[in-house]
Amino acid sequence: MSNTAKKEDPSARAASRVAIVTGAASGIGLAISRSLATLGHPVAMFDRQGELLKQGAKALRDEGCRVSIHIVDVSDRSQVDAAMAAVRAELGPIAIAVTSAGVDANDSFTAISLESWNRVLAINLSGTFNCLQAAIPDMIAARWGRIVTISSSSAQSGAPDRAHYVASKGGVIALTKALSYEFAPSGITANTIPPSIIDTPMVKHATEAGYFPGVEVIANLTPVRRAGTPEDVAAACAFLCSDDASFITGQQIGVNGGWYM
Repeated sequence: MSNTAKKEDPSARAASRVAIVTGAASGIGLAISRSLATLGHPVAMFDRQGELLKQGAKALRDEGCRVSIHIVDVSDRSQVDAAMAAVRAELGPIAIAVTSAGVDANDSFTAISLESWNRVLAINLSGTFNCLQAAIPDMIAARWGRIVTISSSSAQSGAPDRAHYVASKGGVIALTKALSYEFAPSGITANTIPPSIIDTPMVKHATEAGYFPGVEVIANLTPVRRAGTPEDVAAACAFLCSDDASFITGQQIGVNGGWYM
């Protein structure tokens, strides 16, 4: 080969890697969508909140990003499969899957209804399963893939009055480890980010509902003395989705300001 031969441009390679991000309408999911899109990845944004999703996508397109939107309830496998097919038709095979869609819940254990238990598990855990099982065949075919799940530090430490939420996020951590082991020989990495207190609309809602003391209160108890931002999580996620993270799999990358060590 000639010494003057052109080397592959890493940015061009990244631009061919289609990413899906669930829970992309706001908070952590929107920040991750922006981070990946500004790196050159075409990003398919999944969420149930149609109007918020459209607003987020417009802002990214105004920044020159290539994104598509898909109104999806991740707990409904038929909706997930239809959205994945639409992504493949519009953008191409899926190389990166980030599962950020989730719901919070707060009930004492003895007060958790079966309906509430099933709803939280269906969205947080089964929704993650649905999206990853639907996306991973493309990664196997390409022998390259990146999976990042968004779990929670509460699944590492436990938390009162949130057994359904904690169980669902603990399941996400365990699922991620299982996938990392099974698909590492196929060039696919799978890691999870368990954030602690992140200043998001979900946290604001919990504060308004009266079962969370507020961002400022928890921030003062965190070793770094501040709450996290969606961008903090997005930065870690972007690294885990890169070629530079090819030797990192099955890991819990805590973006938590030292809350859980």
